[in-house]
Amino acid sequence: MAAVVLAACSGSTSAPQHSPSPIAGALSDGLIAYVSSSGVGVIDPSTGKSAVVAPLPQAGAFRVAGPVWGPAPDVAYPVIYFAIHDDRPPERRTSPGVVPYDWLFRVDPFKGTIEPMAAGADFESEGAIGLVANAHYLAMTVGCCTDYQVDVLDLTQGSAQVKILTRPPSQPALFTEGAAPGVDGLIAVRGAATGAWYFLNPSLGVLNAFPLKPGQDDGPIAFSPDGTMAAISLIDHGALIEPVNLAPILPSPSAGASSASPSARPTGATPTASPVQPRRINSKLHHVDSLAWSPDTKTLAIAIDGGIQLYAVAGKDGDAPVKTYKPAPGITGVDWSGPIDGHSVTEVKAADNPQKFVDALLTATALPAAADTPANRALTRIYLWAYDSSKPSPIASITDVTPAILQKYPPLAAQVNYDHWAPLESWALTGGCTRYRVVVTGSIPPTASTFGLQSSTQCLGASPSPTPS
Repeated sequence: MAAVVLAACSGSTSAPQHSPSPIAGALSDGLIAYVSSSGVGVIDPSTGKSAVVAPLPQAGAFRVAGPVWGPAPDVAYPVIYFAIHDDRPPERRTSPGVVPYDWLFRVDPFKGTIEPMAAGADFESEGAIGLVANAHYLAMTVGCCTDYQVDVLDLTQGSAQVKILTRPPSQPALFTEGAAPGVDGLIAVRGAATGAWYFLNPSLGVLNAFPLKPGQDDGPIAFSPDGTMAAISLIDHGALIEPVNLAPILPSPSAGASSASPSARPTGATPTASPVQPRRINSKLHHVDSLAWSPDTKTLAIAIDGGIQLYAVAGKDGDAPVKTYKPAPGITGVDWSGPIDGHSVTEVKAADNPQKFVDALLTATALPAAADTPANRALTRIYLWAYDSSKPSPIASITDVTPAILQKYPPLAAQVNYDHWAPLESWALTGGCTRYRVVVTGSIPPTASTFGLQSSTQCLGASPSPTPS
């Protein structure tokens, strides 16, 4: 919690956002991003043209969450974030397979680049759910059964890491359901045990009262860019649009109030009138998988039945969708960006297949052949360190494990898992210039190597010290 508060109080490293001059075919209506069984893509709502930006050609190999639009450092337009979970058969004592990892990726659809933001071994769940984002935070729920935790990433910080914000039993188990606009970056959450709804403030780590009264099985929810309307997926009968006023949600916490526990008493908020009265969006539909508002708040996009449908916000219950899209099979998530005046859909480029990063990590964490035997696995010890490869680091030259090394450079937690080893903490691995030094020993002579999520090479300008000092 303290780490989250400190990160929120520190200065932003993101570059100022500049408004580029409009160009021919500019995306003044934004771009619709979607996830399907074949990857992540975008649709120009003005022309209907679509393009894949992150292909996943191995059908059924990964569970995908998202997508969501959010800011990125030194980029003047929003980019796409999504999460995947390796759903291929896991390795067993008598059969080969994978170590199941959760991954968070960032895709720039105009540069055609993809970056792994974080990864962590996940043996208990099927990956992130409820991926949501606004201009400040990205949030998601990871876990299983009664141990659902909320993880957040501060999108205003260039070197931020995914943080565990709430985790049972010291905090309640919560499902992330939506993200409110505004600088506070409030996250709409629903209690796993009670079904009660709250706003979670990632900066303070406190819960605030929710201004609406959704059902305990409703969700997800999407807020209009101006914060005056909300669209929520009902447990059945489609979706509901209703007015909301987010302005009074977050009063300053009283002196002496705890800012570290989400069990703090919620503060009040009262919705006010909106130009649009509450109404259902096609109550003949069943549960809606995902919802997103157009930049001008006149249209609502929903993901349902493996496709995308657009509805006029000012219409009537039962009106047919004004547009439908099905650019790929099995669409489960949708998000709508703000205007992108400096680019057109013709500039969209496909990035690399995310699976290449997943498979590269499995290769980097495979046990040496001599250690990968039933007798030796029990004796094998894994020592793992992280360092910033953009500058010299003595960790980069560690080749053996000694008491002096362990005292001066405490390692991260890691363990053997059949044919591979894996870090133990949630989201233990991060991208960027972070590199990892690993020493495998115990059953074999010390064997050292270096790897990274982005690549196995050092960042430019790095010159590791020859020996630890």
